[in-house]
Parts: sequence; structure tokens; C-alpha cells
Amino acid sequence: MNATEAKQKIETLRQDLEQYSYEYHTLDDPSVSDYEYDKKMQELIKLEEEHPDLKTPDSPSQRVGGKPLDAFVKVQHDIPMLSLGNAFNDEELRDFDRRVKNGTDAEVNYVCELKIDGLAVSLKYEDGIFVRGATRGDGTTGEDITKNLRTIRNIPLRLKEPVTVEVRGEAYMPKKSFMVLNEAKESNGEEPFANPRNAAAGSLRQLDPKIAAKRNLDIFLYGIGVWENDPTDAHSERLEKMKELGLKTNPEWKKCNDIEEVIDYVNSWVEHRADLDYEIDGIVIKVDSLDQQEDLGFTAKSPRWATAYKFPAEEAITKLKDIELSVGRTGAVTPTAILDPVKVAGTTVQRASLHNEDLIIEKDIRIGDTVVIKKAGDIIPEVVRVVEDQRTGEEEPYRMPEECPECGSQLVRLDEEVALRCVNPNCPAQLREGLIHFVSRNAMDIEGLGEKVIAQLFQENLIHTIADLYKLDREELLQLDRMGEKSVENLLNAIEASKENSLERLLFGLGVRYVGSKAASTLAQHFEHMDALVEADAAALEAIPEIGSKMAESIASYFDEDQVIQLLEELKELGLNMEYKGAKKSDQPIDSPFNDKTVVLTGKMEDYSRSDMKKMIEELGGKVTGSVSKKTDLLIAGEDAGSKYTKASDLGIEIWDEEQFKNALS
Repeated sequence: MNATEAKQKIETLRQDLEQYSYEYHTLDDPSVSDYEYDKKMQELIKLEEEHPDLKTPDSPSQRVGGKPLDAFVKVQHDIPMLSLGNAFNDEELRDFDRRVKNGTDAEVNYVCELKIDGLAVSLKYEDGIFVRGATRGDGTTGEDITKNLRTIRNIPLRLKEPVTVEVRGEAYMPKKSFMVLNEAKESNGEEPFANPRNAAAGSLRQLDPKIAAKRNLDIFLYGIGVWENDPTDAHSERLEKMKELGLKTNPEWKKCNDIEEVIDYVNSWVEHRADLDYEIDGIVIKVDSLDQQEDLGFTAKSPRWATAYKFPAEEAITKLKDIELSVGRTGAVTPTAILDPVKVAGTTVQRASLHNEDLIIEKDIRIGDTVVIKKAGDIIPEVVRVVEDQRTGEEEPYRMPEECPECGSQLVRLDEEVALRCVNPNCPAQLREGLIHFVSRNAMDIEGLGEKVIAQLFQENLIHTIADLYKLDREELLQLDRMGEKSVENLLNAIEASKENSLERLLFGLGVRYVGSKAASTLAQHFEHMDALVEADAAALEAIPEIGSKMAESIASYFDEDQVIQLLEELKELGLNMEYKGAKKSDQPIDSPFNDKTVVLTGKMEDYSRSDMKKMIEELGGKVTGSVSKKTDLLIAGEDAGSKYTKASDLGIEIWDEEQFKNALS
């Protein structure tokens, strides 16, 4: 391509990569796979090498990563946490080997390690005591997540020797923990994580360490940033020494005498990666000798003595036999592809997501097609594309039905949504899914009433509405399969105990559209009783911080339905609590400086942790949020306050320092 074409192509690649990088590093919500991102980066680097006059300092090829979030105190890494160069095939690994040998005269050995798909972190120990943990961030500046990292049990708080060292590794979520977390999120009506990497990153970026503690994260340590009096001469020795210190390293690493051994190691894990109980997305290859590493040095963004072999996303070809529809709790009708069984990324797949009608039309997916499938994030099966040259002419185009597959009601599109919905409130599928949601952990938390039991009760016509759960008869339950005396007794006791739950659990369990567990807590604390909430109009609801117009309209419309009011009256008669049992606003000090104030915390505080400040402000009637907006009443700023301070100043919001906060408390 000529210079003009190259310039246009480079600009397009840069825009794409900047967006992908922002989604991945800042939002933890990537729209493309690592493999697709790396391919585009390789294309950009190649074009910039061919046209060096077009290379600029702000190109994504010159950057290490994304900007850290403002929600945590920023941390400067003593030595930058650089990214690695990539290799995608055997020949590129041999090219890496040639470059290494050109940079050193001695014989070269390599260490191969599994590339864990998680969040890169740095752990700092002083005299053997864990004092700080940080994210990689942009490579130079990360985020202080010490309290969250302390919740990972495999991170020792004290090493076995009193050494001062900064170690680096990858925090990750095991596959089993990921499945349990997503099942819980889906049962609570929340959006599931796309993959374990996002789940780990999202967990470690929670401001409340209790949330991270519940996520069952793990870690592998793989390297050293700074080590006073380092006793080792090779990376392999460091791995052994780290293990001796009590640090968890991955046991699957291997020392290789040449690049051909490296390639054999890589190819063996391409085949067996699915056997692991955690996700890997490649293999890291490092020169073993620390002296040779020093001789080889670094480029502006990566070490010359290491590279990462990246696995391609695994795809498989199979036959699409049929399309099934399911109706969710909110009435959304979701199509699912029924496939001839095929193995993908270590598991047999027979069903794959088709998301919605628009996607089926866009990809021209037909029943009987030969299709390519893959696991999005190596977890969720989805149809990638149709193999059109294998069509026989017998394939049948698919169109979504006009009527609900469960109840026959007319399907509609609301508010220009992509999804088709059944709006019949008595649709059996919605009732069944709604009951499953009502008894879930974040809602009424009725132990023993899982999805299978609800389905069984529904099938036997013992329940149709929420109120029916509280009318279950002991003798009728004993007639059901796998329902003995003890299990029936436990179930009825759990149902009875749930009557005492605080208002926010009942409100979330009702399944009002757009109202998640957090919004339910906000509403319960504000109104304190269900009757007051029922009487509130959309304007009163929208005046509450964090309740937007869309949610306010949904809540008001829900409580305007006669059948909802009848249900609430019935639940009252059955003895369900309708009051908020948490710390009430009416119990808070009248003269509190934080009463009804929306407060944002930023910067580094000397005498308080963020979580302690948040708790004190909330106990005194305030609400702490993570970002500055027009609804913010007060910003409390410590050192290095950053962009939140600037935005608050621009909006004319009152700003305190830590001393003013202390004075307000006293």
C-alpha cells in the first residue's frame, strides 16, 4: 500500500486499539478477544516499521496498558510492569530465539510458564511483611488494592524469611468459583461476567473488600520487581526461592535447553489447557539467566528476554439442528441453537447462544446450517458464522414467532429494545422464573427452594404465585418425590423464617424491572415501609439519589397494577414483614453534617481508610458514591486527588480536606 493508504490504515488501527484497550483495562468489559486484539496490534507494529515516519509517541504500539481508575489511591511502581511481546506460531518463536541469541554470546536456556488469564498484580513485602498490593495499571502507575488482595488466602501476610521484596503475579478466579458466581448473578437477575478474567478484575476493583473475600480468588506469583540482596542467578532459581518463602508459584513451569523444547512444551499445552481448573491464554517464555536478561535489556514497552505465545480462540464446526426459545423472568424471549454435539475448549457443546432475532437475521442463520462455534471468553458457547458453501438448499430460514411459546400471548418490543417480550403477567414461564428469583440468595434466601424444587412444585400445581409459597401444605409436600419428613420440615421452617426478612429483600424478590439488590436497599432505607413506597409517584422516586427516570417509571408502573397491590395485601395477611430493619434515616442524628448529603471520597487520607470514612458518613445519614456529578453535595479530598477534585471544582461542589472531615465528626 502507498503512504496515503498506510496512513489511513494506521489511524483506523490506532482508533480501534485505543477503544479495545479502554474497554479491557478500564471498563473490564472487552468487546473483542485477546487474540483479535493482538493480531491488530501486530498489524499496526508491522505498518509502523514499514513507514517509520508515521510512528508517533501516542500510538498504542508505544503504550503498555490502560489508565488506572480514580476509585483507588494511585501507586507508582518502583520498576515498571511492562507488557510482553507476542508470538502466534512456531516460526515466530524461532524468530524470538534468533533475536535472543544475537544479543548474547553464551548458551541460552529458557523457562516456560503458563500464562494465567487474570489480573496482573504487584505485592510488596518489607522485612517479610505484606505491606502493599497494586494492580499493573498503565505499567508505571497502578491502583492500591491491598485490602482486597489480603482476602486471597494464598497470599501470605508474612513470608518465611524477613526479606524485603516486591513480587509480581496474576490474581485469577478458578473455573469452579466463576461458575458459582455467575449462577448466583443470573439467579439474582444480574448480568453475568463474560469470563473469569473479568470476574477476577471486577472482584479486585470492588471498594468493599468483603465482596472480594466472597469471590474465592487465587493467585500465582511468577516474578520479581525489586529484591534487596537477591540471592539468585537465574529465573528458575527465583521460582524455587519464591516457593521456599511461602509464595504460591505455578507448578507447571519447565526449564528448556533450546527453542525446540519450548515449542514441544507449547504444543502440549495447546492440547491440554482445558484440563486445568483455571484459565490460561498462552505460554510465557523467558531467558533463564538473569545476567543474560540484563544484557538483552528492554524496548520501550517490553523486555527483549521474554515473549508470550498466545493461544488462538478455539473454534469447531457442527450442525445446527434446531432453535429453541426460552422465556425469562422479565418476559424476554431468547433463542438458543441446538447443535450436534461437538467438543470445544475441552467440553462437549450441544447448545449455543443466539442472543436475539437481529443477530439471527444479520448472520443469516438457518435451521440445518453448518456453523462455526466458539466459546466466548473460552466459557460461553456462541455461533460465530455460517459455513455457506456447505449449504444444500434444504436449510430453513428462521423467524421469531409472533406469539409467546409458553402462553400464546402477543410478543412485543418495548422501548425500541432488541429483545422480544411477552407482556402477559400470568405467563407460566415468567411466573416460574419469578418464583426462582424470589427465593434466591440475594432476595428472600429460602434454603431448600432451589430451581428444581420450584419447577417440581410448579409442575404439581402447588404454587403459581409468590403467596402460594407461604400456603404450602405439609401433607401435600410429603407426597412429592424426594420429599421426606426431615426435608419437608426444614423447607417449611425456612419459608416461615423468611417472613421476617427486611423490606429490601422482599422488594428485590418481587422482581421489579431495573431494580437490583442495591437499588432495593436504597428504596427500602428511604421509604422504610412498603406502604410508603407504593404511594410514591415517579417524581418522588426520581428525586432519590441513584434512582434514574427509567427505574422510577418502572417502579411507579409496577405498583400501579391492581394485581400487585392484591399480592402485597395477601403477603401482609400471611405475616410477611413490610418494614426496613436496617439503620433508618429517622434514627440518625438531626444535626449530622452528612444528613441527606451525597459524598464522594478521593485521594490518599492520612488517618482514615476509605471504607472507615464511608461507614461513618453512612451512619451519620450520608450516602457515599464513587463518581462526581451534579447530584454530589460534598467532595472530601486527600493527597493526589486528581480528576474528581477538578470536576468538583468546575461544578462548584463544596470540597473538604481531611481536617475538615475530622472537625465535622467532632
